[in-house]
Amino acid sequence: MLKYFAEELLNKCSSLRKKWEDEVKKLIAKRPERKERFSTVSDHEIKRLYTPEDIKDLDFEKDIGFPGQYPYTRGIHHTGYRGRIWTYRMFSGLGTAKDTNERWHLLLKEGQTGLSTAFDFPTLMGYDSDSPRSAGEVGKCGVAIDTLEDFLVLVDGIPLGEVTTSMTINPPATVMWSMYIACAKKQGVPLDKIGGTIQNDMLKEFIAQKTFMLPPEPSMKLISDTIEFGTKYVPKWNTISISGYHIREAGSTAVQELAFTLRDGMEYVEHAMKTKKLDPDEFAPRLSFFFNSHIDFFEEICKMRAARKIWAHVMRYRYKAKNPRSWWMRFHTQTAGCSLTAQQPYNNVVRTAVEALAAVLGGTQSLHTNSLDEVYCLPTEHAVQIALRTQQIIAEETGVANTIDPLAGSYFVEKLTKEMEEAAWEYIEKIDNMGGMLAAIEQGYPQMEIANAAYKFQQQVENGEKVVVGVNKYVTEELQEIPILEIDERVEKEQLKRLEEVKRRRDDKAVKKALDNLRNACKKDENVMPYCIEAVEALATEQEICDVYREVYGVYRDPGFF
Repeated sequence: MLKYFAEELLNKCSSLRKKWEDEVKKLIAKRPERKERFSTVSDHEIKRLYTPEDIKDLDFEKDIGFPGQYPYTRGIHHTGYRGRIWTYRMFSGLGTAKDTNERWHLLLKEGQTGLSTAFDFPTLMGYDSDSPRSAGEVGKCGVAIDTLEDFLVLVDGIPLGEVTTSMTINPPATVMWSMYIACAKKQGVPLDKIGGTIQNDMLKEFIAQKTFMLPPEPSMKLISDTIEFGTKYVPKWNTISISGYHIREAGSTAVQELAFTLRDGMEYVEHAMKTKKLDPDEFAPRLSFFFNSHIDFFEEICKMRAARKIWAHVMRYRYKAKNPRSWWMRFHTQTAGCSLTAQQPYNNVVRTAVEALAAVLGGTQSLHTNSLDEVYCLPTEHAVQIALRTQQIIAEETGVANTIDPLAGSYFVEKLTKEMEEAAWEYIEKIDNMGGMLAAIEQGYPQMEIANAAYKFQQQVENGEKVVVGVNKYVTEELQEIPILEIDERVEKEQLKRLEEVKRRRDDKAVKKALDNLRNACKKDENVMPYCIEAVEALATEQEICDVYREVYGVYRDPGFF
């Protein structure tokens, strides 16, 4: 064991600490500390002071180490941001495909280095714009995509062999990915040259975000299909982004986000190994993660450091992966939407900057910074420019990217990292004992843990134990008006007209044949991806494809837990 401190230093430190504490007691008797509970936003209690004694049991080699080396606590790349700055990947999608394409080109012009797609709610749920369920929702919370024709407009002028694209899509992930692949083929870009990510994480949907289509087992089947297809044919694509972001947005603590996300990842690994007979080293290097960066600065940094360490251990020892790339946790981060407030909205610029800085110091590979107006609406061009400039200022002006993991060795940071790691392992072991994450979800365990944490935090805000500036402290009567982006009703009319035209001129026989082939593949338990690609190229709509899935696999209804 490579101990962090010599016994002589620890003994001296103990003596000096006791002397200091005696002085503090005398001072506090005259001038008391603030009367509040000192804890993180997740309510993890924080001590007055951290010293070498708090990390005396850490093994430098096994617990901290060096960047680019196991256990990757300090980062997965040897040179950190000195080699390459994180990807500026602003989440964007609004109105029609043409509207979003224009926003993408604007962001690329302003210095964004990766694309990220927000879809409207009908698209997220696997319904076309002309479905009765879609009325009033078309293009409102993201871009409306019904057919390959829409997707071709979305990526117009975007070199798919050069720019990576992330798509926040879950139940219909196979459909949107098939459209992206079909667009790449039309651009003449080989599939082994395209890069990006589909979120494709249904376990966190059952736990937190609640966009449903199929029951858990067939949902896992489709995910393993994408993992297998990507491994064979699209090697640079991240076929899943295992997401803690929405778990945190639902009200979880940082430890719950950490534990549930990693246990979801383990479930996906196990399913792909079992059903596709894949060796983890074949697909694990293309697994990616997605974390929330909330407002508690140090808690978020330590969460990300602990996440890398746990995942490396799991992949190396639980799943026996031999390739060090399989041990890497690569992750995207988004600042916390749930921390934004409608009251005093310009405060959100400050919150986002702090959260983005935490993500950078935590070692993220890509980052989305929320805009100040996202608590009200989709971001305006001005607001999204400020959010992007926030990242660029952190990267170019602050100096935090000049050295790797600059907070390593901090008594507080190392102690909190270790505490979060240990607390996450407790959750993981509980879920293991339940039979895995699918079994835990069926019992409502993660759902209730998150609900209880959200309720507790709300109580703390309402009684003033946790401060939210402008909400329960430093409140002003004056309302701050900001520009609002409104999606015009023309969007729905244009999208319906476009969809009608595509359906009128397509070859219906080819569509029917492709959908029949997909249906048979589902029934025979074949990999759906080749048939899904065939269907989108025949101009089958998203809903027509998803209706095949619903027909064969059934529809999921959230049972609810109380």
